[in-house]
Amino acid sequence: MNAYELLRVIDFLEKARDPFRRMMPIWDDDPAWRMVTHLVKSHAKGRDVAISALANVADVPYATAMRRIKSMIADGHIERIARPGGRSFGLRPSEALCLSFQRYAEHIKRLLAQTFGLRAPSDDEDDYYFGGAYLAGQIIPPLSLLHKRRDEKLELRFLLHDDNYFAAMRNMWSDFRSNLASRRNFDLAVLPALHEAVERNGALAQSRYDVITLNLPWLGEFVARGLVQPLDGLLAANALNPMDFHPAVWSTGRWQGVQFGVPIYCTIEVLAARRDLFEQAGCAFPRSFAEVLTAGRALHAPHKEQYGITWNPARGMPVANAFLFFVGCCGASLFTLPRAGDGFSLDDLDLRTIRPAIDTPAARTTLAYMHELLAISPPDALDLSWNRSLDVFMTGHAAMAYCWTMRAARFEYDLISTVKQKVEYLPQPAGPGGQNVSPIGGFLLAVPANLPPERARLAAEGIAWMASPEAMKASVRNGFPVAPRFSVSADPEAAASSPIVRFVDRLAKRNLLQTWQRPPVPQFAQVEEILGTEIHDALAGRKTDARALADAQARADRLFDVR
Repeated sequence: MNAYELLRVIDFLEKARDPFRRMMPIWDDDPAWRMVTHLVKSHAKGRDVAISALANVADVPYATAMRRIKSMIADGHIERIARPGGRSFGLRPSEALCLSFQRYAEHIKRLLAQTFGLRAPSDDEDDYYFGGAYLAGQIIPPLSLLHKRRDEKLELRFLLHDDNYFAAMRNMWSDFRSNLASRRNFDLAVLPALHEAVERNGALAQSRYDVITLNLPWLGEFVARGLVQPLDGLLAANALNPMDFHPAVWSTGRWQGVQFGVPIYCTIEVLAARRDLFEQAGCAFPRSFAEVLTAGRALHAPHKEQYGITWNPARGMPVANAFLFFVGCCGASLFTLPRAGDGFSLDDLDLRTIRPAIDTPAARTTLAYMHELLAISPPDALDLSWNRSLDVFMTGHAAMAYCWTMRAARFEYDLISTVKQKVEYLPQPAGPGGQNVSPIGGFLLAVPANLPPERARLAAEGIAWMASPEAMKASVRNGFPVAPRFSVSADPEAAASSPIVRFVDRLAKRNLLQTWQRPPVPQFAQVEEILGTEIHDALAGRKTDARALADAQARADRLFDVR
């Protein structure tokens, strides 16, 4: 349960208590309830509470309220937090109180679902999302799918990536108010298990799934293998407007001039910086590799368990992606792509001319930079996965973090975050010879090639609904800064819900979002696997940088049948 959902539960509970207050105005309505909910709400919004304000909220004599507050501090329910200058302090709920209140809110959510009769007592409360955002946004489920479920017991089946966004999408379909589907219709798989699941499904005589998700750089491979079907005709019947998507984002679903996927969310690799720590140290926000290292060294204090930076050098996909992005920041590509302006073009690629270009000066510069990053990183940096690296920054133990915006959304809404409203989001710092460009990641919705035509038409209708502006606005309001559509980014409520939405929109308008760092060539996943081992070996000292790059080049060459 994130902060947005928790606030909605509290809002519901407060509204449910109001009629009782009006009916029985002479009764004491429990000052502890008012103080606890005020503390939890304020904490969810990233604000501490003044002791006088908390006493006023209790709505009892001031002396009585102060005695209750002191008792709650002594019992470990409330923490005192010193404010800058040290002359005053604020109050916030303890971690134990936050966890207890979250369990209480989850219990209320489960009871409501059971009361509506569409969830069994054994169901997980995370099977749906609590809040009015879906209906308030007038998201009307596809009528033909509702009729098919009611009249023919036909339900779409989905294979999705296992992350918070797709879990929330599953909840929207299986929400107890719309009851459009059930949880058993959704399989969620983490990377790279998702890749394997798509392969297994493609080997069947008839697809198990109606809608599948693809990591953006996998598109070329699965098209070449004939595992996904073209969508141009199917989408035309559902009035999905490509012009509402940022061109760089919409193009991620297009291969060799044909649309095979619909971008469902985009996430941008950025540098997050602790605004408060930079201001205290008088450091400028970095715009280059050199400035990242200068700031990181100034803010690196391992004896205080504070590190200059945290990033993603774990073996496998994390370190491979970090290497690809840093090489891109140096103005280079690991593939022989055609040049276009200051970058590269993925339009009308001639696959016969594409070759790996790993053992290059830009790659050597990148590896040198990665070694220097390790010196100002947590001691276990080479084991840090995406989520663990995020936790280091979110719990206040790093001054900077390279991260995806979809994951960074937790900085603002996660209840354990200590960096709420303290984060500055920055474009990727440039390396030597490069620019401040930020790579686009995310997922596509696609229809399996082995799905019968009638079900393919229903799948396309479901995709159009999932990618509609209304559905995406609901996702943004619920804490997921997707915003691949101009209409969503321009929506005042959506833009106000997260600083990340506004930041990504500014990058898009300045043309600083690019997809060429991870081109969807058919061999991409295999090259990524090679980089994930060779670059990690270099960083861990098992190989020299020169040997690791030479070995990676040789292994990749064999994939492209270089003679």
